[in-house]
Amino acid sequence: MLRYLPSPTDPNILNGFHTLDDAAVYRLDEHTALVQTVDYITPIVDDPYTFGAIAAANALSDIYAMGARPVLALNLVGYPVKTLPMSTLGEILRGGAEKVIEAGASLLGGHSIEDHEPKYGLSVSGLVHPDKVITKRGAQPGDLLVLTKPLGIGIITTGIDRQIVDKETAQEAIHWMLQLNRAASQVMQTIGVHAATDVTGFGLLGHLREMLSGGGIGAQLELSKVPVLPAAWELVSQECVPEGSHNNHRYLVDFVEYASTVSSEAALLLCDAQTSGGLLMAVSPESVDDLLELLADTPTPGYAIGEIVQNPPGQIRVSA
Repeated sequence: MLRYLPSPTDPNILNGFHTLDDAAVYRLDEHTALVQTVDYITPIVDDPYTFGAIAAANALSDIYAMGARPVLALNLVGYPVKTLPMSTLGEILRGGAEKVIEAGASLLGGHSIEDHEPKYGLSVSGLVHPDKVITKRGAQPGDLLVLTKPLGIGIITTGIDRQIVDKETAQEAIHWMLQLNRAASQVMQTIGVHAATDVTGFGLLGHLREMLSGGGIGAQLELSKVPVLPAAWELVSQECVPEGSHNNHRYLVDFVEYASTVSSEAALLLCDAQTSGGLLMAVSPESVDDLLELLADTPTPGYAIGEIVQNPPGQIRVSA
């Protein structure tokens, strides 16, 4: 759909939709760039407060993926006012507001429409030095790939919707979705990673594929090193997989080579559509130990799961 939009010509636009990055970046002056993003979702948990907080964390993540600091947010709301009580909407907004405060930003109003089902998210503005913007592009052959937050969130939230997961499993997934990528973003800036993205709707492999686009590079992943929520393995074996994850898997069929020892269930997990997932970073081998050490002291520790390679460009190889 983006091909229908006119290409930007303003020289102060540092990143836009043409770069496939997580947010738009506009240079205000030599010291400051504005980072802008927008995201909203439908409910993935039953509790309205928790849903609001997760949706806010999910929207804030794009700012953190660019290495920026969120400063301002506006609510985006769709709500069925004729069928649900306004008190439920109040709890959604309270959850979002408290997550924005946790991020150190300010929430100043927003916009709402009447809709047939609840939708909630944020438009978020952040700030970063123009020379310190972290984009999806910039990974180099030999870089190691580091992931924060485990996979399987989409599969488990599908299990929540189908009422086939226990409370402990649901709470584990909710715990990770509620975690801001704030500390991990600060660590990225401290270390100086070459590229990064957050892992959300396109799954790990889909977002990794975006990091490879146009760079003349490929990637190798080791399945055994990828963190996965334990309950997700059982759920995927029961075919409890969101349609978005299946769509990701179908789209990536020409870009991913799986070793014969990688099961179809594992392939779906690597393509699982996440909500408020972790950050995926490409970092030099010389810096990876420092990166992992600093991440270990944050709410979202890091895992070295693979590396960037020269060939074949644009392709991902997955070993067991």
